[in-house]
Amino acid sequence: MTKGRLEAFTDGVIAILITIMVLELRPPEGSELSDLRPLVPTLLAYLLSFVFLAIYWNNHHHLFRVVDHVDGAVLWANMALLFWLSLTPFATAWMGEHHTDPAPVAIYGVVLLGAAVAYFVLARVLLRLHEPSSQLAIALGKDWKGKLSALAYAVAIALAVVSTWLALAIYVAVAIVWLIPDRRISRVMAGG
Repeated sequence: MTKGRLEAFTDGVIAILITIMVLELRPPEGSELSDLRPLVPTLLAYLLSFVFLAIYWNNHHHLFRVVDHVDGAVLWANMALLFWLSLTPFATAWMGEHHTDPAPVAIYGVVLLGAAVAYFVLARVLLRLHEPSSQLAIALGKDWKGKLSALAYAVAIALAVVSTWLALAIYVAVAIVWLIPDRRISRVMAGG
């Protein structure tokens, strides 16, 4: 498989996951705006998951701009990332319906942590294929943002038993941090 096929396959899977999530949204029985009130947690869970999937799609796209070639290990590492991302619709639906219960909120965090670890592994497998002076290696650097995000997810999973709201706040905070564009790859590609 070429780099382009891997990217296209990943794009397709993420698009399908977003489609599955939106198809899980059910309209209220009534026709008044107030009938939407019970759906607010589900809609917020959808929004958070949509943002996370968009972040992964965006970062995956940028990552592969500086990748020269892939091998079988990269394909499997990418599949591990897609596995964890594929659990997003399930975790979103469960948490959306039970946002005050520790287990669904913690499982949502497990999915986020699994995806973060899988993305980290994908980056490390790619680094193994590239020279230490490659654009990829320079752009990724020590990846503190990725490492701290995984740590935040682990803390949130543990905190879900104590306070689901605190765990959810951590998930949102990590999303906000990643919404700020990561300019490492763009800088390297621009020669800076």
